[in-house]
Amino acid sequence: MIAGAPDPVAGSHDPPPAGVWNIANALTLVRIALVPVFVWLLFLDGTGWRLAAFAVFAVASITDKIDGDIARARGLVTDFGKIADPIADKALIGAALVSLSLMGELWWWVTGAIMAREIGITVMRFVLIRRSVIPASKGGKLKTMLQVIAIGLYILPGPLDYLRWAAMGAALIVTVVTGADYVVQAWKARRAPEAS
Repeated sequence: MIAGAPDPVAGSHDPPPAGVWNIANALTLVRIALVPVFVWLLFLDGTGWRLAAFAVFAVASITDKIDGDIARARGLVTDFGKIADPIADKALIGAALVSLSLMGELWWWVTGAIMAREIGITVMRFVLIRRSVIPASKGGKLKTMLQVIAIGLYILPGPLDYLRWAAMGAALIVTVVTGADYVVQAWKARRAPEAS
């Protein structure tokens, strides 16, 4: 071997970077595609259609955990996934909240507060994307889970008002708190290059 020549074996065991087109990102895109189907079913009259809307919402929500687990287990985490995954979540959650408010089943101020936080954080992610990608935190995942549970209770037919209000109240509190945490992270990320 010529002295100073690169070792062809060195680094050969390093896994190649994950491509954008993988199963985890495909599931994220499926979740986005299910949003209009869910909204259509939700506006149809009848308990059967309501249960069908709940089923689609549940399937779309479950794919959020599945695609994340697959991405981490198989090394398929990509910058595209880090951005597309929260957008898919916000599309599903936002469509559900706005639809429920249009139907007169959820207060508009609740929808407005949650959507203002979600849209604000999404815009912030895009502004900072060239400097750093802020992945979903544990608090953000708890927020999403509480939102899914609360919305699911609102979609289900039946006398569940007190349970719905309690779940949505918890989701709203965690949504606001985690939103403030993301703002702090964004501020630190923005100042990091200046400090260096």
